[in-house]
Order: sequence, then structure tokens, then C-alpha cells
Amino acid sequence: MLILAFETSAKAASVALTENGKLLGESYQNTGLTHSQTLMVMAEDLLRTCGKTPRQVDAVAVAAGPGSFTGVRIGVAAAKGFAWGRQIPCYGVSTLEAMAAGLGVWDGYVVPTMDARRNQTYAAIFRAEFGKLTRLLSDSAISFQELSEKIKNCEKPIFLVGDGSILCYNTLLEEVPNLVLPPEHRMHQRAAGVAMVAQTMADEGSSGNGAELSPNYLRPSQAERERMARENR
Repeated sequence: MLILAFETSAKAASVALTENGKLLGESYQNTGLTHSQTLMVMAEDLLRTCGKTPRQVDAVAVAAGPGSFTGVRIGVAAAKGFAWGRQIPCYGVSTLEAMAAGLGVWDGYVVPTMDARRNQTYAAIFRAEFGKLTRLLSDSAISFQELSEKIKNCEKPIFLVGDGSILCYNTLLEEVPNLVLPPEHRMHQRAAGVAMVAQTMADEGSSGNGAELSPNYLRPSQAERERMARENR
């Protein structure tokens, strides 16, 4: 299965192409240009340099959240549009799970974390055992203190990944001394991880129904919160 994957949940954008679980190529850009400017150009260039055409793509995958509201919307719209035009499966993948899968920790815990502002983080917890990930905490918008309570008794190294890694590390290190920061090039969201999770979903029989795919923000946007506040006055 040839999977084209998009990752636009944060400031950086990336596109990956995998075939039956093998990474053929990946394009990553963190230049400050908007995802709407770069994403489809990156996808087109990646397919061409890998010697593939859009007609050969069997499925599309996208990081469906949590993350930047605008970024996630752009990625989901691009993936659904590509899949709809070809009538192929479209897999929505947890941004946090994709980060954990992409890190490739062999033994320990993986905590994907993104800065959710308002003293909160988007986070999940996974146990990594010899290449197998087991989810211990569903995707959540929680305080750093709540996250600390959930991981402080973990005896194995706890690997942080995501654009909230450094903030989480600096905030929790005194309470959770076995935190580990990966190298910079392994720390951030990557489309390769999205493709890896999508391949697993396909192998497990998921249909990849793009019509049912929608962003998973975990909490309302600021505009929605302001609207609800006005309605409750």
C-alpha cells in the first residue's frame, strides 16, 4: 500500500510517502511559510522525486489533531480533498500517537506533548516495549501538574516528544527526574509517524472513511469559547 501522509498540526509542515511500511521519502519545512502555501507543493515534489504519481497513491493519512486549529484544518482539508478526488481511503491519525510512533523508542515511556496554552498541554502516554506501543492515557488537554501525577512513578525513562517537549521538561524535571529530551531532529511532529500509524490502521481493517473524518481539537477554539461566553451571559 502506497500511503501519502500530511502533518500540519504545528508550525512545521511535512509530507511523507511510505510503501507497505517502508519510508520512501519525506519532506519537512519549518520556514514560517503558511501550510496552505507549502503543503501541496511539497506533496507534488515528493511524489515526483520518489518516481510516483498521484494515481499510484492507495491511501492518504493526516494528523487530525490535537494541534493548531488552523494547521489541523488545512491538513485535514488537503487529505480529504486528495482522497475524494481519487476515491481512496483517508485515515485520520492522532497527532500524539503519530509522534510516539515516529520517535521509535525501544523500551521506556513516550509522552507526546504540545503547548495548549492557558497552562495546559495536549498530551498522551504510551509504554514502549520492544517496538510495541501500548496507550496508557488517551489524548487529553491537561495541566502540567496533572501530567506530572500520571508519570512521576514511571520507573523507565520517559521520552518527551513534540513542540511542547522543552516546556514540559523545564516545568516537570524537578518532580519527574527521569525525563529525557530526544535530539532536535527527533523531537517534532513528522509525517512519517502519521504514515506508520495509518499503515497499522489499514492492516487492522480500518476502512479509512474520509467522509467521517473531522479534526479533533480536544477543546473549543478561542472564538467558540467567546461565543459560548456571550450566549451564557
